[in-house]
Amino acid sequence: MRNVLLPLSAFLLACACLWEAGFRVNVTASMPAGIYRVASGTPERGDYVSFCPEKEAAELALERGYLQPGYCPSGAHPLLKRLVGLEGDAVRVASEGIYVNGALQPMSGVLPEDKNGLPLRGAELGERVPPGRALLLADHRGSYDSRYFGFVPSEGLQRVRAVSIWRQ
Repeated sequence: MRNVLLPLSAFLLACACLWEAGFRVNVTASMPAGIYRVASGTPERGDYVSFCPEKEAAELALERGYLQPGYCPSGAHPLLKRLVGLEGDAVRVASEGIYVNGALQPMSGVLPEDKNGLPLRGAELGERVPPGRALLLADHRGSYDSRYFGFVPSEGLQRVRAVSIWRQ
C-alpha cells in the first residue's frame, strides 16, 4: 500500500504546483484537449478563458458528472470555454443556436437532454449581455456552457493560452 501512496502523493503535489503556476489541463471534448496556461491581460472576445462555475451551475455539473470536484469556491473544477459575448453585446437565442451581435455561434444549439438522456433546460439569456457579465460557449455541441447556466461574472475570468494541444 505504501508503494502506491508515495507515487500518488507525488503526482498530487505536482498537480497542485502546476495549478499554482497557472497551468490548466483540458481532456474534455468541449475545446481542444491539451495543456493551457493562464495569460496576463483582460480577456477579450474570442479568447479562451478559465473560470469557476457559480454554485447552482456547479451543483448540477457535479451531480451529473459533467465536472469533477475541484478548487473553486463552489467545490467544482474550473471550466475552460471561449468568451463570445461581453457586456452590452446583443444576444438572440434561436432554434439553430445563439447569435451574438448577429453572428450565429458554432455548435450553440440548446440540447433537450444530455448524453445520458437527462433533461437539460436552456438558460434565460435575455437580449443583451448584462453589465459585469459574459457569455461563454464551447465549440462542441454537447458542452456544458452558458447555454445552460447563463451569463457568468466577468471579473472571475482568466485568459488562457494553449501550451500543448494533443487533440482537436
